[in-house]
Amino acid sequence: MSTIHFIGGEKGGVGKSVVARLLAQYMIDHELPFIGFDTDRSHGSLLRFYADYSSPTIIDNYQSLDAIIETALAHPQQRILVDLAAQTHHPLAQWIEESGVLELAKELDIKIYYWNVMDSGKDCVDLLNKLLDQFRTRVNYVLVQNQLRDEHFTILESSGVKERALAFDAKVMTLKRLHAPVMTKIDGNSYSFWAAKNKDTESLTALGLLERQRVKIWLNHAYKEIETVEI
Repeated sequence: MSTIHFIGGEKGGVGKSVVARLLAQYMIDHELPFIGFDTDRSHGSLLRFYADYSSPTIIDNYQSLDAIIETALAHPQQRILVDLAAQTHHPLAQWIEESGVLELAKELDIKIYYWNVMDSGKDCVDLLNKLLDQFRTRVNYVLVQNQLRDEHFTILESSGVKERALAFDAKVMTLKRLHAPVMTKIDGNSYSFWAAKNKDTESLTALGLLERQRVKIWLNHAYKEIETVEI
């Protein structure tokens, strides 16, 4: 069965691209073949950090988006990873509805996942509720609780929206916050997460021994969380 993984969450700055990069590295480390698509025209993370596996796609161009489904059909052994930039949900949803994407995917035995990346704020809860209104049980949800701002998702827990998602068989994973200076160095050096945990003898701003150790611990925890989704 082919699988398509949309990495979304309409709010900017919640860590969608970090999750897309994590999934890419997880698939590489676990020898799971994948093909990436990046919708960010200005600074696409998959194209920057995993260029050998990714290509650009234009979110408001149906022909460009059609290639996602066609690629999944042509390469059933490969997982399809789509990094959605902020504020791209409307054109994506319009393409899905007007093209009958979910109905066609069901006919073609293509399983579609929507990884909804969220921080602990109310905006993300409201956006998740709208997402559930739109697609209901037609996609497979993964709620990524990114501890970017807070370790506690009190608003989500008390809103009833998480229970609604769970009723739709949503999976839930937690992404711990990586020490900010470490992430800054990773991005500044354009490191993949593989490169970040291995010694770099060339860069003047390379990660130190304990910084690489923090990356390894962070990755190990993230991988255990991803494994609960069974991608």
